[in-house]
Amino acid sequence: MKDAFGIPQSLLVLGGTSEIALATTRRLIARRTRTVWLAGRPSHALERSAADLRALGADVRTVAFDALDPESHETVLGKVFAEGDIDMVLLAFGVLGDQARDERAPLNAVRVAQTNYTGAVSASLVSASALQSQGHGSLVVLSSVAGERARRANFIYGSSKAGLDVFCQGLGDALYGTGVHVMVVRPGFVRSRMTAGLEESPLATTPEAVATAIELGLRRRSETVWVPGALRVVMSALRHVPRVAFRRLPI
Repeated sequence: MKDAFGIPQSLLVLGGTSEIALATTRRLIARRTRTVWLAGRPSHALERSAADLRALGADVRTVAFDALDPESHETVLGKVFAEGDIDMVLLAFGVLGDQARDERAPLNAVRVAQTNYTGAVSASLVSASALQSQGHGSLVVLSSVAGERARRANFIYGSSKAGLDVFCQGLGDALYGTGVHVMVVRPGFVRSRMTAGLEESPLATTPEAVATAIELGLRRRSETVWVPGALRVVMSALRHVPRVAFRRLPI
């Protein structure tokens, strides 16, 4: 069970090879976390990630999980929760896609939406129900500032994150007072494998910085975390720029 400062003893990561998720897990292991489940598609990368975390002193197990197979989510995640209480679920899976290519191939765009939104909705609801049944826990969901306003450069990805963000805000309200805490994390451009080769946006950050912000958010029991924090002000301003002017901005 989590202590008074919100650091979990047990952690379930959905998206077990995510660089942000692994940076967060390493940080939590250094603080208090001792049991970790890494959920993802079976791969050498998933097993390597588990081995690296075991070397830090945690009991780490892997579980086969596919965001694109929501019909399996209740069974797969139910087996994890049946092994014992989970203090925190970190939903970290997602795909960026290729905007130019996906516009020309609608099925590619649908795959982005199904992974980032449909799969995440399913996994969030299953996890939230299990956390509520045990009476405590946190659901931490990686959203993105890309969901704050549609941009020509990435509106397919951004729309999927916008849907997920709004969904999780509503889920947090629905669970208020039940002992289950929902925290939405909105990073900006993160230097990672997913963004390799892309031009960096202003206020670019790192997986380690996101992990630090997540830990602080857990301690504060925050509902929304921006990384870096300055993006809260930037996006607040950009949301109110008229569309005619917004189209001309170099973003």
